[in-house]
Amino acid sequence: MFKRDKDDATPASSDNNIHTSVHNTINIGAQAEAQAEAFLQQQGLVTRTKNYRCKLGEIDLVMLQKTAQGTCFVFVEVRLRTNKRFAPAVETVDYRKQQKIIRTATRFLQEQRLFDKVACRFDVIALDQTGTAPPIQWIQNAFGA
Repeated sequence: MFKRDKDDATPASSDNNIHTSVHNTINIGAQAEAQAEAFLQQQGLVTRTKNYRCKLGEIDLVMLQKTAQGTCFVFVEVRLRTNKRFAPAVETVDYRKQQKIIRTATRFLQEQRLFDKVACRFDVIALDQTGTAPPIQWIQNAFGA
C-alpha cells in the first residue's frame, strides 16, 4: 500500500477498488431485495421485516400473506444472478443454506413469541439478469422445516 503525498503521482492502493466493489455488491443486493419485495407486495403480501439478522444468519424478507386459514409468515431468500458462468439463481439455495434459513426463522419466531403459533413457509425469489431464465421466479414452499 502506497501513501500518496499531494505532489506524488503514484497510483493509490487497490484498497479503494476493493471498497468500491464491496459497496457496489451491497447496492446491487439491496436493489434485488427491493425488487423482490415490490414484486411480492404486488402479489398481495405485506412486509413484516427486512434483513433480519441474528447470530444464526440472515433472512432477506419476512412477509405476511393472508390465506383462508389465517395469516402465514413467509420467509424469503432473494437470489440474484448477473453472470451466466455461475449456477442459475434458483439453484443456489442448497441444503446447508436452507438449514441456516430455517434455524434463523425459528429464532425470529421465538423472539416474537410466535413459535408454534403461526403458519410459515420458505420461499425463494430468483432474479436473473443473464437472459437465460425468467427475470423473476417465485418458488413458494421452496423447502420445508
